Amino acid sequence: QVHLVESGGGLVQPGGSLRLSCAGSPRIFRTYEMHWYRQAPGKQRKLVAGITSGGVTNYADSVKGRFTIERDNARTMMYLQMNNLESEDTAVYYCHAQGGIEELWGQGTQVTVSS
Repeated sequence: QVHLVESGGGLVQPGGSLRLSCAGSPRIFRTYEMHWYRQAPGKQRKLVAGITSGGVTNYADSVKGRFTIERDNARTMMYLQMNNLESEDTAVYYCHAQGGIEELWGQGTQVTVSS
């Protein structure tokens, strides 16, 4: 059963922008804390940004001021607006939701920043 579905990845030049989307079910968006993670080739998966059901956000230092996480609980969507992209942002980006002991992952979407 697929709980989270990401979209919006692609190839972009350095300095460009992309907007990732994550779709989920209403039960997830009612109470779950949600995050974006990323995994670059040969590296561990790392937290990029998080947002509570009430809209409180947090960001990795490497993306502060460039990325914005948002969620629309009514539309059961989460977004990651990525601006001023750098080659170091190249990775597979994953949508993640956590509620109590349940942890859910999307399948990932590739973001490649290259000229």
